[in-house]
Amino acid sequence: MSSQGRGTLSTAKPAKRRLDKTHWLYIAVIAAVVFGAAIGLLAPEVGKSLKPLGTMFIALIKMVIAPIIFCTLVIGVGSIAKAATVGKVGGLALLYFMTMSTVALAIGLLVGNIIHPGAGLHLQPYKAGGGAEENSTVKFLMEMIPGDIPVLPTLVLALMVGFAVQSLGKAGEPVLNGVKHIQKVVFKLMTMIMWLAPVGAFGAIAAVVGATGWAAIGSMAILMGAFYLTCALFIVVILGSILRLVTGLNIFTLMRYLGREYLLIFATSSSESALPRLMAKMEHAGVSKPVVGITVPTGYSFNLDGTAIYLTMSALFISTAMGLPMNLGEQIGLLVFMVIASKGAAGVTGAGLATLAAGLAAHKPVLLDGMGVIVGIDKFMSECRALTNFTGNAVATLLIGKWTHELDMDKAREVLAGRDPFDEINMDDDDHGFGSSAGAEVTPGAADGSAILEKDNRVPVNV
Repeated sequence: MSSQGRGTLSTAKPAKRRLDKTHWLYIAVIAAVVFGAAIGLLAPEVGKSLKPLGTMFIALIKMVIAPIIFCTLVIGVGSIAKAATVGKVGGLALLYFMTMSTVALAIGLLVGNIIHPGAGLHLQPYKAGGGAEENSTVKFLMEMIPGDIPVLPTLVLALMVGFAVQSLGKAGEPVLNGVKHIQKVVFKLMTMIMWLAPVGAFGAIAAVVGATGWAAIGSMAILMGAFYLTCALFIVVILGSILRLVTGLNIFTLMRYLGREYLLIFATSSSESALPRLMAKMEHAGVSKPVVGITVPTGYSFNLDGTAIYLTMSALFISTAMGLPMNLGEQIGLLVFMVIASKGAAGVTGAGLATLAAGLAAHKPVLLDGMGVIVGIDKFMSECRALTNFTGNAVATLLIGKWTHELDMDKAREVLAGRDPFDEINMDDDDHGFGSSAGAEVTPGAADGSAILEKDNRVPVNV
């Protein structure tokens, strides 16, 4: 068994190299934001002239919104149905995930309406300006990018196709497998587009800072600060209260227990990298293996609390910054859309941005022109999203274990109090040997409710 564990660790090395590439992208975006802000402050007219760089990057993201939404929702409907077939654990997990996602989205809307991030920026949709030569060049480049496909009809079609395929049973599996192959191509395309994020962020930040000066930097700082504070309060107040009421456990002792995983997430910019360790630690904390095997991988696709808060706060930031605030009805419609669409916001670089773009396109397409600013500061909020998502899934596992009577409370108290430490040296990688591969999918397992985790080839990233 130990030799197999060593083999698993050996095969995990290529995944670490892929994470290194993503980390370089992270650094490049930060450098582009700093350089763009400097250009905007020192040479405002030059900064404003760089706006087409951000506009073209957003156009590339718009190009793949519909394929991403279609593929992820068709497969997502299948995943929900499969998870539900494992009985009480799967049903409770899905109900809890949907509830908490809605709560997180609502909290993001509430905070956004209180602080009004983006006020005073007066962002404008891009219109080619300057000489005729500049206009024709920009127009030529923009026309090279395929137009976007309407999002709402795509979402409805995806849901209908997903349920139709599910109703076919075994006969529908080849269709689902075909959609999975298409999804891999779309995700690869999105990953390629995201390598242009430094260019898009540079142009967008230079333009907005050139137009509004320090006001833009202040507004972005307010959004990031509010987002971090909201995520912290969500973990401590919402998740902490639920955990205390249901299990009697303390959220701070749980976070201390998961301290090494938090450091791993910071080091790799990915909550996916801590997935096998979270499963091992939840089992050590007294949750049964079947509950862990179902709840944790499903939560990584369907329980994205940090991403939910990010989506609604960012949408309100853009609408306020462009002087096009959403009324209550539009905000509720946005919340409903994000509840559905955010289920696909996992497993690929930029999926969170694509979901945000989809929500804006479904309500006010003109708001897409303000997304360039979010591209610039997205990386500064990525770790907070990942940590919130990770903590939410750890809490969910303990709650589902308690509700299904599959949690040893005495063991959990001993572990979280530090009297029964986790064995870091002999961690059993064989039981969690999918390493840092993202997008683990839950399929019905044995009669005892265990789950089989199927790996796919998505690069582990932070959404």
